[in-house]
Amino acid sequence: PRRFEALPRVSLQLSCPVPLQDYPHVLLAHGGGGTLMHRLIEEMFVAAFDNTHLCARHDSAVLNIPVGKIAMTTDSFVVQPLFFPGGDIGSLAVNGTVNDLAMSGARPLYLTAGFILEEGLPLETLWRIVNSMKEAAQKADVKIVTGDTKVVEKGKGDGIFINTAGVGIIEHNQTILPGMIRKGDAVLVSGDLGRHGMAVMALRQGLEFETTLTSDSAPLAGLIGRLLSEGIEIHCLRDLTRGGLASALNEIAMTAQFGIEIEESRIPVCEEVKGACEILGFDPLYVANEGRFVAFVAAGDAGRALDIIKKDPLGAQAALIGTVTDSHSSLVTMKTAIGVSRIVDMLSGEQLPRIC
Repeated sequence: PRRFEALPRVSLQLSCPVPLQDYPHVLLAHGGGGTLMHRLIEEMFVAAFDNTHLCARHDSAVLNIPVGKIAMTTDSFVVQPLFFPGGDIGSLAVNGTVNDLAMSGARPLYLTAGFILEEGLPLETLWRIVNSMKEAAQKADVKIVTGDTKVVEKGKGDGIFINTAGVGIIEHNQTILPGMIRKGDAVLVSGDLGRHGMAVMALRQGLEFETTLTSDSAPLAGLIGRLLSEGIEIHCLRDLTRGGLASALNEIAMTAQFGIEIEESRIPVCEEVKGACEILGFDPLYVANEGRFVAFVAAGDAGRALDIIKKDPLGAQAALIGTVTDSHSSLVTMKTAIGVSRIVDMLSGEQLPRIC
């Protein structure tokens, strides 16, 4: 097929730390293809993601799941540029999927990875992305157990798109859902907001700051696991990706049919993000994050939960920013720095496209 005939334009000579011929040859489950695609899969993807599930050489991975409830999610990643301060599309794909599972209180176990590659993508670029995924998966303690690779004509794929799915196990008795929040719940954020979105946008726009503005992309399952193991009563969790804090709070308020009141002065935003938002005309409340979450916890556990989060390097800037109320159902309101309350609306469109 034409899409595979295009591959000879891309050299298979990679600057790999270990010669490709020294890697174990294991077949990644995929949708077919000729010799070139077979080599690409074996010598790159399998070399990076090798594990016993891939060694089965089958069209699907057979997994051992502990008895109990599982969580499952899927996501796609189309960020531009592919590499940005603090991460790249590969680590973002792993962290984003792991974090979606963590928001259900699940311990992530397995991921899938589907790659849509554009003809002409340098294999050195692909190798960097694959190794970044490998390192992110090791850090998050998950395995990439199956996947798929397709090549599309030049001009049809914008370099690379990555689709993932994730499976995790729920090892506690709590039900963590928007519908579980209650009047009086404390609203916590795990860190300063807007780093990921502004790091990507600053790179796109060529903005420079006195200090490097880096993405907050990181796996959150370990931090969530510590909250659960310490017996914190968690009613809802949400990672603050596209649409940022404001969109997440609005979605939760509408689902739970409670009001949420927050205070602007308590919301942590670093000076670099504030500066970038002022230059580009963005509101930090709506800017994407890839290593931050909002937690709704029982009021009596708020102080202890905040202490646990702050002890983690990912949560050093965590803050208690508000409460749940029944006085204005399904609305998010914010007390501004000048003491006036205003409604925090859901955006009608996407403020920052191609951010994840």
